[in-house]
Amino acid sequence: MTAPDTSPTRLAAVREAIARAAREEGRDPAEVTLVAVSKTFGVDDILPVLEAGHRVFGENRVQEAKAKWPTLKTRSPDIELHLIGPLQSNKAREAVALFDVIHTLDRPSLAEALAKEVAASGRGPRLFVQVNTGEEPQKAGVAPGEADAFLALIRERYRLAVEGLMCIPPADEPPSPHFALLATIARRNGLTKLSMGMSGDFEQAVMLGATHVRVGSAIFGHRPPL
Repeated sequence: MTAPDTSPTRLAAVREAIARAAREEGRDPAEVTLVAVSKTFGVDDILPVLEAGHRVFGENRVQEAKAKWPTLKTRSPDIELHLIGPLQSNKAREAVALFDVIHTLDRPSLAEALAKEVAASGRGPRLFVQVNTGEEPQKAGVAPGEADAFLALIRERYRLAVEGLMCIPPADEPPSPHFALLATIARRNGLTKLSMGMSGDFEQAVMLGATHVRVGSAIFGHRPPL
């Protein structure tokens, strides 16, 4: 009998695919964190995934996350919330208060704002630097050739601890070279975490060292129109 096509069954299938890809590379599947990307989905869509035992979620916008997650975190205090979309410097205070991990640090002004809020609140979300591996002008992120200097600046001037790197490869290019480039930059800078891979390419990302994959539609289904 075929299992029903629901978010919990899709979640299980994604977990199985991650585990399979990790084992093929001799990795422990537990090294890979699945970030279920719930942007544009409401509480009613999220609850079945929560009830299936998943606790790590990703959102693109601070305001949307503020409308959904405080109540859900009260219900499930072990939720880990990741910001995976661009962050405006004037939203740093709200982001530091709400998110456990921020994947999109990409400029000095944002580093300064985050450092100020971390010092004021005593709460420090884990941080990833976003690298624009395709050097696409419309996309956020530090250029690959500037990543080393940017990481040094963050560490030395702003005293922020960066956990890893994040990328979103160009939609019209094979993702694997971009994943490999991100891994090379991370190794060079002593970073062990790689946020890379989405619904269409997370298995390739795992095989190239991803520690965090950001999967939305493969779990939640097609996104509702904006």
